[in-house]
Amino acid sequence: MAHSRGHLVRAIMEGVIYSLKDSLEIVKELGVPVGQIRTSGGGAQSALWRQIQADIFKANVVTLSSEHGAAYGVALLAAVGAGAFKNIEEACDATIRIAKETKFDPEAAEYYRHGFPIYQGLYKSLKDDFTRISQLARDGKKLASSVTAR
Repeated sequence: MAHSRGHLVRAIMEGVIYSLKDSLEIVKELGVPVGQIRTSGGGAQSALWRQIQADIFKANVVTLSSEHGAAYGVALLAAVGAGAFKNIEEACDATIRIAKETKFDPEAAEYYRHGFPIYQGLYKSLKDDFTRISQLARDGKKLASSVTAR
């Protein structure tokens, strides 16, 4: 009763970004250098979304001038393939510009640093429950189809 719809929405946003951080940590563990966090697309229009990303990643987040995200990347790859650019680096250098930068808040980043291991632990604790729920859903579909067949 003490929480509003806004609290729920923010919790979902934080969970999604914790999931992205989980993936980012795997990329870093594989030795892939990450020089900059970039965001694009519809979500990048939200100052709150960008700020939560910056704080959870504990890194400044930049927004690109192009709002087309993955589709723009595919178009750049096609342009390279068609010979308009020598390689993807040249295509990116010629077309991609940073529109805004969202700086992380050290105090918020510290708060999220403590929350991230809790997020990771919840997934591990609930993993078997997710499997059981998935099986229950499959069984429910079978039951529903057998009831409608009668």
